[in-house]
Amino acid sequence: MSSGLKRIIFASFIIATLFCSAFAAHAAEKITVASVSWTGVTIKSEIAVSVLESLGYESENKVFSVPITYTALASGDADVFFGNWMPSMANIADKFFKTGKVIKYVANMPGAKYTLATPTFCAKAGLKDFSDIAKFGDKLDWKIYGIEPGNDGNMIIQDMIDKDMFGLGKFKLVASSEVAMLAQAQAYAKNDKWIVFLGWAPHSMNERIDMTYLTGSTDQTFGGNNGTATVYTNIRKGLEQDNPNVAKLFKNMTFPVSMMNQIMTSVHNDKTIGLSKAGLKWLKANPATYENWLKGVTTADGKPATASFKAYLDSI
Repeated sequence: MSSGLKRIIFASFIIATLFCSAFAAHAAEKITVASVSWTGVTIKSEIAVSVLESLGYESENKVFSVPITYTALASGDADVFFGNWMPSMANIADKFFKTGKVIKYVANMPGAKYTLATPTFCAKAGLKDFSDIAKFGDKLDWKIYGIEPGNDGNMIIQDMIDKDMFGLGKFKLVASSEVAMLAQAQAYAKNDKWIVFLGWAPHSMNERIDMTYLTGSTDQTFGGNNGTATVYTNIRKGLEQDNPNVAKLFKNMTFPVSMMNQIMTSVHNDKTIGLSKAGLKWLKANPATYENWLKGVTTADGKPATASFKAYLDSI
């Protein structure tokens, strides 16, 4: 082989190596947001994707069930999850926190609510507490309505039934989806039909349905404080080391209940706007929120983050 040909082959090898290294570095910049099909978590996830893309990161929002979300975080197939409702998710999430494969990280929304609810007319008639549900079993058709299969709230309800807690052994869990369950709850409330369903705040259901949250939750169900919850941002092990800039952004991102209620209500009032656009529109009107999120954060290439995201908002 001639020396000239050897030089060409060697140069080609170096170029190929550099290209592969550059590609690997670029691929490492992709951030995967794990989400579940709940309105609030979807809003947070879509906002996060938009912020990341404005800063020069490739990002996507992947929708999973709650159990698969934690498997994805633990295996590195997802980087962040904004919907860890505690204490109701403890039975799923705690084992991943204990192994260290998923980091609980930071509370992004304190003062939330997650427990069983009923139309207010039912509460006025005596259905006020978990211990009251079985008394009205016939009126409720011995059913409690949850959301998608595998959801932590459904699992809590099923456990209550299986263990005959509060005398619920005769009840059946009806699993469907957030949209289907809330449509049914709203229709039942308007038509004076009895129903017990999984409710939470923030959510526009609190404006759309004349509803009352039941008391009586315990540490074995939705938590001892009548379903009062804190929502956490979870990240995969190693994200802070692999991408401290993105981890800093996730640590800064908090979502007050009032913010989420306003975004959800705007979506309910304008069906054409969509969750992502509604979230960005709210941020555009409330710049102090994203300015706090972006403190100490840069673009992927080290430039000021706030100016980049503001330009992104101005372009949409």
